[in-house]
Amino acid sequence: MRKTERLCERCGGDMPLTARADARFCSTRCRVASHRAAKVDAIPDELRTRDRWVRHSATKVPLTTAGKAASSTDPRTWSSYREASASAVGVGRGFVLNGDGVVCVDLDHALNADGTPKPWAAEILRQAGATYVEISASGEGLHIFGYADVRQGRRIRREGGYAVEVYGDGRFIALTGQRFQSAPSTLADISALVADLTA
Repeated sequence: MRKTERLCERCGGDMPLTARADARFCSTRCRVASHRAAKVDAIPDELRTRDRWVRHSATKVPLTTAGKAASSTDPRTWSSYREASASAVGVGRGFVLNGDGVVCVDLDHALNADGTPKPWAAEILRQAGATYVEISASGEGLHIFGYADVRQGRRIRREGGYAVEVYGDGRFIALTGQRFQSAPSTLADISALVADLTA
């Protein structure tokens, strides 16, 4: 191979990249796989190491990796992160909240068309601080993950007409792994935010 020839960034390939000067992948398959792998890496270890993963349908019905009905309250229907990621059942993965202190603040319709947060969502993000935040499957919402004491999930209608959901137990969250902006891949204590939202 001549020094000027480049190979696919994902598979290395046998064929040099010649289609475009800026080509990075040998095929659409490699480009998509690389993109998915990058998103997967954003999911914090605090979630990946807990065996509380399920698959889910397009309508967000939880499923086992074998394609049967799963339950957010039955550990026998959960899998490891690796098993859930390897499964082709449904359309994606979900993480089960079981009351151990990992919580999710779900912000629906939080992003503008350009991907920037709406003012009310920006204030909640500011309060959350440096913790894992991802873009939801709709592309319009945000999931804020962190540690707090949430015994019962709540949907809170806030001044201004928007709603915020706070969950910590008996619920699964459909994860995308698509980190929002520069959010870290770690979980922080978001007790103060939760207390403010649920006051």
